[in-house]
Amino acid sequence: MLILAAILTVAFAGLAGRLGWLMIVKHGELAALAERQYSRTIALQGARGPIVDRHGAPLATSTPAESLFAQPRGIGDPVRLAAALAPIVDVPARDLHAQLTSGKGFVWLRRKLPPAVAARVRALNEPGLGFLAEPLRLYPNRELAAHVLGFEGVDGGLEGVERAWNEALAGTPGRAIVGRDALGREIAAQQILTPPAPGRGVMLTLDQTIQYLAEREIDAAYRRTHARAAMAIAMDPRSGDVLALALRPTFNPNAFLDVASREVWRNRAVTDPFEPGSTFKVILAAAALEEGVVRPDDRIWAENGQLTIAKTIIHDWKKFGWLSFSEVLQNSSNVGSMKVGLALGRDRYHHYMTAFGFGAPTGIGLPGESRGLLRDPQRWSPLSLPTMSIGQEVSVTALQMLAAFGAVANGGTLMQPRLVKAEFDADGREMRRIEPRAVRQVVSPETARTLSRMLVEVVEHGTGHLAAVGGYDVGGKTGTAQKLDSTTRRYSRAPGVLSFVGFVPADEPRLVLLVLLDEPKNEKWGSEAAAPIFAAIAAPVLRYLEVPPRDATPIQIVTGPGADDTPRVQLVSTTAAPVGGVMPDVRGRRLRQALATLEPLGVGVQVDGRGRVAQQSPAPGERLDPDAVARLTLSPDSARAGAGR
Repeated sequence: MLILAAILTVAFAGLAGRLGWLMIVKHGELAALAERQYSRTIALQGARGPIVDRHGAPLATSTPAESLFAQPRGIGDPVRLAAALAPIVDVPARDLHAQLTSGKGFVWLRRKLPPAVAARVRALNEPGLGFLAEPLRLYPNRELAAHVLGFEGVDGGLEGVERAWNEALAGTPGRAIVGRDALGREIAAQQILTPPAPGRGVMLTLDQTIQYLAEREIDAAYRRTHARAAMAIAMDPRSGDVLALALRPTFNPNAFLDVASREVWRNRAVTDPFEPGSTFKVILAAAALEEGVVRPDDRIWAENGQLTIAKTIIHDWKKFGWLSFSEVLQNSSNVGSMKVGLALGRDRYHHYMTAFGFGAPTGIGLPGESRGLLRDPQRWSPLSLPTMSIGQEVSVTALQMLAAFGAVANGGTLMQPRLVKAEFDADGREMRRIEPRAVRQVVSPETARTLSRMLVEVVEHGTGHLAAVGGYDVGGKTGTAQKLDSTTRRYSRAPGVLSFVGFVPADEPRLVLLVLLDEPKNEKWGSEAAAPIFAAIAAPVLRYLEVPPRDATPIQIVTGPGADDTPRVQLVSTTAAPVGGVMPDVRGRRLRQALATLEPLGVGVQVDGRGRVAQQSPAPGERLDPDAVARLTLSPDSARAGAGR
């Protein structure tokens, strides 16, 4: 008995010592091992900050969603579960089975499920499955400004503003613990260790309405011409604010993985350089005028359309004789431009090309921006100077070209293109503002004014006549650039890059706009293909911006009390234009927008009240008599009702 008691005492002492060792000395290590086996700490994404346009209209938002996970050790029949889940979450059954049999403690099966899909998964009532809340990124306008916005993936922004401003938009992640027992039953509620913090919002310089107008017209042209690609970019030359950037082909960022080619995601306005062709003659003209090499009225012999340089015969698109320098630009004469380039000289021309921003990124802040191609003058051949004078042997991005024209429109001052105006916090308070930045004074204001007048002549009497906008002076230049044939190493005769770049109104520009078609199938010249698109976009944009036409007659406003003692405004305006046509529908519009619509019709206007147009007479569609007077009744209620018009 004593021996047995001694054995039992030693055994219990050993067991107590072992328990003490495990429960006290090894407690931390074993607890961590248990947690790794049956629970996991998961990072929680914060709500991504919104992206809005210059007026606060949402372009990208976040909404709550749920992500599906599994703990494979708690899965009883992975084959059956994979077969049941596959059609619901749209993941191949073999991929689900591989995850469910991985032996890991935790695996994501599908991130950010729509609510309806999450409800169907819950209805399976399967042990070993669970959900965690994660924000879902939504783009309410679908394809609108898709290349500017980009899109978000599991690891953050992948393209566009979403990628460039990912650090600000993403916020701070949180942490949560997920725990289940060996049978997959939940043993504790998901515990939030650190709640995630929402990201900051970003306000863009884009205007949603102008973006829509640009996309509408560029999409129609892309389909009509069967072009390889098409784009339109609008900018305010005074600040460098990019108001619209529309590209085709495009994609829906809500379903960006559905596109057949990932090249569609690329923002070609900043990533793809091209030879600009005749639009680059404006850069030559600015340099030559600034240096005093030529004046607008100086006569140039255009050699009847044929010039020999370095044993190479260069042909003009038309046989020209004597032309003034203004006419060289109006008629886009290659021979005349080359002669001016030779007079300007290699080094001076290169200086102004770099001063206008070519050969360097614009600094807009979008990923993948190209600097284009501008070789050092020491590497130029005898043909380089004359061919660069007509926009060959130099590659530019569309945004560089737009910014350079913006400098001409802005009195010679080059502005850095600006896409982001400000950052704001979750409560809408502005945290940081990005101010417009002047890069440099490229040419004098006098040179810019002289060149602007010459560009107006291009539209009024030259190759850009289809870009004219009624009531406004437009300055601009057409471009028809051939592409190098990769097999012959010569310029192809097939249509290449057709473009038009211009600004309006020419005397006080509010809009500079580039339109480009890449390899259209049924158009040959930029003057025929791109110039009309410029006019189709610029006309409604000017009305939207309430820019008065050049011949608008000053209006007289008389104020006084109405019948009900409320303020009343009576306004009468007449123009010299003949009355004709039918009465348009101006209901819901601001007064200035309504007047801009009615001004070309030459009708008198009488206005009562304040706000937006609530009622009008004559009614929409009625014929207008020679002595017609349009009576508009304004109302603040109509201002609220028409806010989305």
